[in-house]
Amino acid sequence: MADTILLCAGGTGGHLFPAEALAHALKRRGWRIDLATDHRAETYGQDFPATELHIIRSATPSVKSPVVMAAAAWSLWRGYWQARSLLNTLKPKAVVGFGGYPTVPPMLAAAHKGIPTIVHDANAVLGRANKLLAPRATVLATSFPGVALGPGVRTTVVQTGNPVRRAVVEASAIAPEALSADRPLRVVIFGGSQGARFFSDLLPEALAKLDPATRARLSLVQQCRPEDMERVRAAYDKLGVSAELAPFFRDMPARIAWSDLVISRSGASTVCELAVIGRPAIMVPLPGAIDQDQSANALVLEKAGGGWVVPQAQLTADRLSQELSAFLVAPGRLVEAAHAARSVGRPDADERLADLVERVVSGATLDAPFGVSP
Repeated sequence: MADTILLCAGGTGGHLFPAEALAHALKRRGWRIDLATDHRAETYGQDFPATELHIIRSATPSVKSPVVMAAAAWSLWRGYWQARSLLNTLKPKAVVGFGGYPTVPPMLAAAHKGIPTIVHDANAVLGRANKLLAPRATVLATSFPGVALGPGVRTTVVQTGNPVRRAVVEASAIAPEALSADRPLRVVIFGGSQGARFFSDLLPEALAKLDPATRARLSLVQQCRPEDMERVRAAYDKLGVSAELAPFFRDMPARIAWSDLVISRSGASTVCELAVIGRPAIMVPLPGAIDQDQSANALVLEKAGGGWVVPQAQLTADRLSQELSAFLVAPGRLVEAAHAARSVGRPDADERLADLVERVVSGATLDAPFGVSP
């Protein structure tokens, strides 16, 4: 029977997608993969190649409410003992966590039992759960360079990149296409539930400010919340805009590859997938985030010339309409930005992280070529 690697991830796409990519890489190498997560994986983890899925008790603490904090601590404590029992059964060779509070119980339990642990953080800024776990981990793997651990923390750090799904790597084979007068500017808009609502409010107003001839040169694919679909569709029909709307696109990598421009939030998975596929984006970081991780992620792509960071308060309908008009006048900017975005992509991040996992399991010294920092 194959030896087991236990992967742990919060049940959102941003946590599960890189874990899924690593799972495929490790399975190709002969490992058995189990997944510890929460109930949200029913939405984003349907294609996860785990032998078994284990729902671990957890909760997100909130300093704003002592009652919520106490309840969360109790759930995490129960999850910790649940995880210890699971580890006794699975006897994994290593445990790899991808962030989110559901990773805290199994990662802490593994560290306390002396099982090698790897914390992977997709963002340019460590998430709160990973800040707790990183000092106790065998190694911290990062997507971006220069991730700060905080004062006094000395953990081995390896930049592997953020593993992306196989569909993303396949989409990266589609080269950006120069915009011509005989085809529309293809724009993909998405951004999670909050982002979807903001863009559903913004886009119809921005497009209404364009002249009819300019609107006719646009083709949209847009994620909308179910409750917003009817009003957005009605607005586009009135404006004569070609648009495909849906609450969720399972083939989003292919949609991004189809596009000339993406308008989106800037979660780590989004930024890394844009870079691997090689498409430029107007990135609107989620406002009010405690760690401003989305702003830090977006700046990586902007500094490379692969996108533009616009705070939500500054992305008005007037500004967006002007930006879209400018791209139609000078479409070469988009192709140049697409190539710049691709220059910072890491399509092999899954294999690099799989290499790191196997080196940790073997007890090998972690040195170059991984770019380890003390």
